[in-house]
Amino acid sequence: MIEMKKIRVLIVDDSAFMRKAISRMLSGAPDIEVAGTAEDGRDALEKIGTLKPDIVTLDVQMAGMDGLTALKRIMSECPTPVLMLSSLTQQGAETTLKALELGAVDFIDKTRTESSMDITLLADELIIKVRTIAGVDIEKMTSHQPGGPSSRAVEHLGAERLPQRTPRQAKIDVVAIGTSTGGPPALQSLIPRLPSDFPAGVVVVQHMPPGFTRTLADRLNAQSSIRVSEAIEGDLVVPGRVLVAPAGRQFQLLKRNGQYVVRLDSQPSEALHRPSVDVMMQSVAKACGRRCLGVLLTGMGSDGAAGMRAVKEAGGRTLAESEETCIVYGMPKSAVEEGVVDEVVPLYDMAKMILKAV
Repeated sequence: MIEMKKIRVLIVDDSAFMRKAISRMLSGAPDIEVAGTAEDGRDALEKIGTLKPDIVTLDVQMAGMDGLTALKRIMSECPTPVLMLSSLTQQGAETTLKALELGAVDFIDKTRTESSMDITLLADELIIKVRTIAGVDIEKMTSHQPGGPSSRAVEHLGAERLPQRTPRQAKIDVVAIGTSTGGPPALQSLIPRLPSDFPAGVVVVQHMPPGFTRTLADRLNAQSSIRVSEAIEGDLVVPGRVLVAPAGRQFQLLKRNGQYVVRLDSQPSEALHRPSVDVMMQSVAKACGRRCLGVLLTGMGSDGAAGMRAVKEAGGRTLAESEETCIVYGMPKSAVEEGVVDEVVPLYDMAKMILKAV
């Protein structure tokens, strides 16, 4: 009988309690083993070199060498898939998004260890993410870092702008973008390339815990000429503006008196994600008909496939990120396999294809 190769994890945290808690969570999975633990970034760098783990869980805030400093060193000296452990504070959100820019694949909110119920839910999420992230091509992560291939492509192509057009001349009213794992760096490669006079409105669903989407929107806004903000109830979706769906709410688009209006709700409650790409895209398809464009970027799972089908059935167009550039080729793959994607596009060409489509 062939023995199953286990995913080897290095746990890095300055809290002995957290190191033990994470070890216990992971030990419940037959295909995962804890290769070792480290108390800070310096200890982690030494152990990565000797233990050669498949994945590292890395605390953001640590005494000694902190998480961000350690992450930079890991990516430059011994590139390894990294899952960040963060806290739901404003500073924690900003630091976590910086970590994703620097090459971390994903993150988990570790403050959910306060009750036994939360620990159980956290364990399930941790195991799923470890399994997914262990198979990530680390070269794709480093390509998103400043100076990497994707970054250089953005710098080179960022000056490309369509001549200003009135909304009536545009073929598309709303571009609906959905993404999950690997999404923040992908969005930071895409959104800044849209010009301030972009002739359609843009709505974005990024799977994230509550507390992170506003920080993501603020960071995108600071990097872009197009306006970016977190959506609020009653917002109008208009040309030249990007709205990021707030975590914890379902985002839907309604058409009222000829205008596209944001509705935030807890329904449908049965949706796996909140916000859900499917729910968002289905509402966009209903409101806009053929004047919508669905775009699926990197992400784990299949959220968005049904939404892309709705866009197609309404007469709109659909684009999906290619496996070549996806950090996790899950959501785009599901839509491609469903036969609801008009064109598969690498991330570095996505802005150009969106500009062409509108």
